[in-house]
Amino acid sequence: MQTDELNRTENPQAKRELKVEDLIVLFEDEFWASENTRLVAGGGDPEYLPASKNTPYHQVIFAHGFYASALHEISHWCIAGVERRLLPDYGYWYEPDGRSAERQREFEQVEVKPQAIEWILSEACGRRFYISTDNLDGDPVEVEAGRRQFTAAVVVQANKYIESGLPKRAEILKQALLDYYQRHLEFGTHLFVPENI
Repeated sequence: MQTDELNRTENPQAKRELKVEDLIVLFEDEFWASENTRLVAGGGDPEYLPASKNTPYHQVIFAHGFYASALHEISHWCIAGVERRLLPDYGYWYEPDGRSAERQREFEQVEVKPQAIEWILSEACGRRFYISTDNLDGDPVEVEAGRRQFTAAVVVQANKYIESGLPKRAEILKQALLDYYQRHLEFGTHLFVPENI
């Protein structure tokens, strides 16, 4: 019996450490057979790569082995439909830091649902969620004003998901995380309020 299992046997309330390797295994357990998709720790920027003749499975590649990046990239994957999952990065554009206020608002509109899912998945495993406007080089006043609006939109969307249900793959992973990290008792609507992000 491993130390983690031993500690949990002696103390059922003991919390599991968040290890990206565990998240990779959970993802593979749930989606390898049904979706031909693997979660991959990358060394650079995150990206999604559909299966190809060189790699016969789809890859959700997250940045630098970071747990938060993995949850964020999984969230995008959970929303992408079948056709989008046949395209690199789901066919979406990405514009780096320094976006204009108008381009930033467009970026935020695309990010509301993934970040709401990321927040829910984060809470399911007991990890603190941090909103990301991903525009560190933008005008600071515009970035902060947009951040408040964006945060409010993410809170609204997360609560819609909690009330009406998540996309299928997100729900499957949420349940797997709740089971693995034993967070069923802690998880609930009370978590999805503005002061928690």
